[in-house]
Amino acid sequence: MLLTVDLTSELPIYLQVRDRIVEAIADGTLRAGDRLPTTRDLAADLGVNFHTINKAYDVLRREGLLRLTRQVGAVVQRDADSGPPAPGFDEGWDERLRAMVAEAVAQGMTRQEIVGRCQAIAAEFAQARSGQRQKGGTSRG
Repeated sequence: MLLTVDLTSELPIYLQVRDRIVEAIADGTLRAGDRLPTTRDLAADLGVNFHTINKAYDVLRREGLLRLTRQVGAVVQRDADSGPPAPGFDEGWDERLRAMVAEAVAQGMTRQEIVGRCQAIAAEFAQARSGQRQKGGTSRG
């Protein structure tokens, strides 16, 4: 798994790692059952402290996207083909989305621009997942 972070970004590194893993799940690069690198291996690859990766993995665990076990390590628990979101997902997601939309409105974006960008990004992930399925030769769902 190729993952990059911007060490100069204002966004904390653990959130960048979390976001890149979520994007990899969304675009089909990572699928349910896939193992992630150990925290120490990923930390060494990125040149960051392994506690930073632990924190990112723990956030993903709490969000229901990863399963963490001592025997196997970090495993993707669900992907875009895993069915409806886990119970309670909607509330937290609505809060984050509300903040993002509020920021866009405060910056002067129109409703049409906001909706258009959301549709374009969702289409990018759908197209990427379609490409991943063609590469892998299998499709779930």
